[in-house]
Amino acid sequence: MNRTLLRRLAVYITTVFVLAVLVGCARIADGSKEQSAAQEDSPKFNISWTMHQNLPVPQDAEMIRYVEQKYDVDLDIWNLENNRYESLLDLKLAQEGAPDLLRIRQPQDLLKVQQQGLLAEIPEETLERYAPNLMAAIRKYAPDYADQGRIDGSIYGIPVVNPTNAYRIPVVYRQDWLDKLGLDVPDTLEEFEQVIYAFANEDPDRNGIKDTYGLSLEGMNAVFGAFGQVVFADQLYFSDKHGQLVIGALEPEMKEALVYLRKWYADGVIDPEFITGENKGGYKHLSHSFINGRIGMTSMGNYYHWIDDGDYRAWTVDARGASVETPVKATYNVKELQAKNPDARVSFGRPFSGPDGKRGSKAYDMLMSFTAIGANATKEPGKMEKILQILDDVSANPDEAERATLKNGIIGKHWNWAGPTREDVVTLPPYDKYANYLNTIGANIGMTVPYPPTERREQWAATLHLDQDGIYNALEVSTPSLVRNSEELIALRNRAYISFITGERPLAEFDDFVQEFLDAGGAEVLAEANEANTLSE
Repeated sequence: MNRTLLRRLAVYITTVFVLAVLVGCARIADGSKEQSAAQEDSPKFNISWTMHQNLPVPQDAEMIRYVEQKYDVDLDIWNLENNRYESLLDLKLAQEGAPDLLRIRQPQDLLKVQQQGLLAEIPEETLERYAPNLMAAIRKYAPDYADQGRIDGSIYGIPVVNPTNAYRIPVVYRQDWLDKLGLDVPDTLEEFEQVIYAFANEDPDRNGIKDTYGLSLEGMNAVFGAFGQVVFADQLYFSDKHGQLVIGALEPEMKEALVYLRKWYADGVIDPEFITGENKGGYKHLSHSFINGRIGMTSMGNYYHWIDDGDYRAWTVDARGASVETPVKATYNVKELQAKNPDARVSFGRPFSGPDGKRGSKAYDMLMSFTAIGANATKEPGKMEKILQILDDVSANPDEAERATLKNGIIGKHWNWAGPTREDVVTLPPYDKYANYLNTIGANIGMTVPYPPTERREQWAATLHLDQDGIYNALEVSTPSLVRNSEELIALRNRAYISFITGERPLAEFDDFVQEFLDAGGAEVLAEANEANTLSE
């Protein structure tokens, strides 16, 4: 090939390349213009949002701004204190209607809120398209719950399944009192009776004053559990009996449990203030009766509310900023107890067995709550899709680092990976000194996803065998009659049981109470519950 031809060929190739680059740049520029135009045309949604809160979330919180900038939205976080969530939410609902993203904390309330016209139906194809990671995780790790948010075939709630609810509520004792009295943690109802009488009568705090008791309200559920049921709860507990659902508080064996409680109350073994409960305000899982040294046994709060110094090794940060393993510090009830009495110690016991070998303590349903979309959100085209997209991101982002960021804050500022396995994170100073700092920075605004728990706290809980002897509610969702009647029926149940325990009403009237309960709507509730149970099988 001669040189002239080579030069012409080189010029031709160069020209083609330059033209291709120019065309590509033009397309990129046009694409950028189209994207910018699309963003300009797309409305900037203002999205009201509810979440789990122990502290108020500032509207300018760092992680709220992070999500807002990521999705070009304005988030309006409704600060509804967790202790009073339902009452505060009801007030806001009456004033403003439903928020765009609605946390329905009690699963049995989904039907009630839907019947009030406050919820949007979520088309299945929309949910699958805009929250694919969230729905995939639910189907993989909790497939039995994937359809629990349907009402008459339509989706109104996304099920929030908590894998740590496999651990029941612990049964807790003042171990230092047991030691002083030379007693072991009880394993049977008879041994338990011996222990609580000693707590009430043998001055376990050694102050020379008769001011201690065996148990109060929450501890009674372990007594009912020794007969196979749960009574004192914020919902009606159902159980399966020979293939039929029954309401535990109506079962004849509860009369046997009440014989014990009535005697203990008359003998001054039960705290006479049990009627007002063990919590006296503030964080709802604190048993002030136990913390203040008034009672020596309780079954209140979850396992993570009862961690003692050194129960397991946790990740912390040393003076150089490096992650190190150190003995965990006491939390919540134990921390408050030892602040008042540094010598106090606690221990966990297995729920004690009753006359027929039954035992158990209250357990929270794996179906913890529902996440729903408020009806008003459908008035703005595209808003539901945007909400689901954000919810999917902040709850189930498939990128491990981004999911951890949305849950914990900015890596290197708020937290770091604790080890190479990335199963644990360590909170960095000064945030490691702040309780509920996630609320303060506006992180973790999503919903719980049922990923298998791997944290050391949960590994510790497993060593306590808290995944055994739990009594769960056999009816996890509501029915129309339960929506209408549950509040009245729970109040009726509580009044009757308190009267039986205090002696104001003779136990011979237990069957009369059962009939009163059935006549007040209980019969309809039972019929619908069994019908719903049959349809779900």
